[in-house]
Amino acid sequence: MVVESGRELEGALHDLRRLAHGVFPRLLADEGLPSALSAAARQATLPATVEIDGVGRLPVDIESAVYFCCHEALQNAAKHAGPGARATIRLSFDGTGALEVEISDDGIGFDTGSTAVGGGLTNMWDRVQACRGTLSVESDRATGTRIRAWIPL
Repeated sequence: MVVESGRELEGALHDLRRLAHGVFPRLLADEGLPSALSAAARQATLPATVEIDGVGRLPVDIESAVYFCCHEALQNAAKHAGPGARATIRLSFDGTGALEVEISDDGIGFDTGSTAVGGGLTNMWDRVQACRGTLSVESDRATGTRIRAWIPL
């Protein structure tokens, strides 16, 4: 019984760590978006790359919103883009100093006019809007899906 209890406790601790990671990853808190997004791409279930142009530490609310939007987009691509799809996350600043975020995949895409918006996209919109930003979704059966966010700093 002691051994079995130990196994159950280990399982519960593992679940708790995974939950805590989903709330706010330690790497994001300690090192910021570049490191946290690179780790998320490595852990994604589809091949993913991260391209960051001059973006370092940002306010915690923006880092959190961007991280979780990118994480959600990677999960959506893994579920819906189809076999062999690849994803790319790009971060840069525009000419006004606003943060531009793009998450794209080369998968099968979907018809944005007839597909119902799910909870994942709704959460992304809410997170970006909470940072006074905008979010757009473009998708095409021939070229895949591209999610773009623009967040003023």
